[in-house]
Amino acid sequence: MTTALISHPDCLQHRTPPGHPERVQRLQQIAQILSDNRFKSLKRYDAPMCSEEDILRAHTARHLRHIRQSSPRAGWRSLDTDTHISPGSLRAAFRAVGSAVKAVDLVVAGEARNVFCAVRPPGHHAEVERAMGFCLFANVAIAALHALDKHGLDRVAILDFDVHHGNGTSNILWNEQRILFASTHEMPLYPGTGHSSERGAHNQIINRPLAPHSGSREYREAIKQILERMDRFQPQLFVISAGFDAHYRDPLATLRLDEDDFAWTTERVSDIADTHGNGRVIASLEGGYDLKGLTESVAAQVEVLMERGT
Repeated sequence: MTTALISHPDCLQHRTPPGHPERVQRLQQIAQILSDNRFKSLKRYDAPMCSEEDILRAHTARHLRHIRQSSPRAGWRSLDTDTHISPGSLRAAFRAVGSAVKAVDLVVAGEARNVFCAVRPPGHHAEVERAMGFCLFANVAIAALHALDKHGLDRVAILDFDVHHGNGTSNILWNEQRILFASTHEMPLYPGTGHSSERGAHNQIINRPLAPHSGSREYREAIKQILERMDRFQPQLFVISAGFDAHYRDPLATLRLDEDDFAWTTERVSDIADTHGNGRVIASLEGGYDLKGLTESVAAQVEVLMERGT
């Protein structure tokens, strides 16, 4: 068993306007730090192109058609005030979904114990019929649904520790009893959803909003509460929406976490995965917009995955 890293150069071809926080340099810097000798044992895979069937597990044909038709021949086209699509965005988005699907295939087959997906665009804001918040397709939700529908798993847990609520994941999985979705996030903050009263049609959604300027103590207490519930759920696969914009250096929010908090979370998640799911953990990149905070946090998480993957 080992830890896998899935990425693809096509994800660099998703271009955003100058000054946009979700920029190419994010993935370039992650690739650079993961090329360090301490990560040499990672088993590296190119993200495949996903199929339309994969996308349609979470989105409507109308949404997919809209994204295709919105793709420009040059420059950018704005889907909303902060979500943009460029000539290379569609291939990048298909690779991002493909990485999540490939990750599921690897851990279920036992070819990897856990996986980190270094891809963009992110996905957790993409709703059933709406691209938003830098996101085109719901990478992590699609991965979980693929695990259920293609591999016959009965229970999948998703933890989203991005500083922004994973409204897209919640929207897509609102009626899904087989997936337990939990999110910690700053509130009030974009997109304005994620109140603790939002519990899903079958009480399988957990939101733990954190007040502005909350730090490690408040965050870890929320995660402990979430993981107690997830442990009782006994997930056969654990998927993480790995957004690192709750880092104290990040410019888009005010939470005060650091890389040790993300490493600690990955350890706790891995404990549950070891107990119920043969150690199967998948982390897929979401937010994180300060390059130093982002790369140090990714490195910390991947190091934990590697320790647990042996």
